Amino acid sequence: MSIRLLQVLAFVAFAVAAVSTASAQDPRFGGRPGYGGRPDVVDCKSSGYNYQSCPVPWRDARIVQQLSGTQCRRGQNWDFDRRRGFIWVDRGCAARFVSADGGGYYPPGPGPSTPPWQPGPGWDQSFSIRCESIGGGDRFCSVDVGGRGQVYLQRQESGSPCIDGRTWGWNRAGVWVTQGCRGVFTIDRRW
Repeated sequence: MSIRLLQVLAFVAFAVAAVSTASAQDPRFGGRPGYGGRPDVVDCKSSGYNYQSCPVPWRDARIVQQLSGTQCRRGQNWDFDRRRGFIWVDRGCAARFVSADGGGYYPPGPGPSTPPWQPGPGWDQSFSIRCESIGGGDRFCSVDVGGRGQVYLQRQESGSPCIDGRTWGWNRAGVWVTQGCRGVFTIDRRW
């Protein structure tokens, strides 16, 4: 064999090894996502209140650790798409997920069996949600405002104006929007 042919074969072998290593770690190439080398744990984060999907090889998922200030609520700002095989997060939710039918992963902590994440005191007293009037239609975003709670427009995200009492409002059961108003609303239950 010539030296040139040996060099080409060595380069091809190196390239195949590099692609195999990347594919074992990158979910885009059929690999399994993971956290700290653990393929059974996935961090999925909604940055800037935007939608994000995280492919996983599971049949369902559950949260083991909250990573965001925004509380993650299944069916509202996160869920599992069984048909496509991914977790989706939105509206600021960020969490560490494991397979729902999996066993005992606990986040790193001081002891060998640190319990799963639990909300701290006051976690649900002030938080934000996104509510959007799509196509100019009416929309009601369910959230327990509480008996004496208040709702404020934190950030308008639409070209259409969000005017309190006209294109958006609230009651004890949630926030409503209409006429194209899209925004992030703060729910304050500390009253």
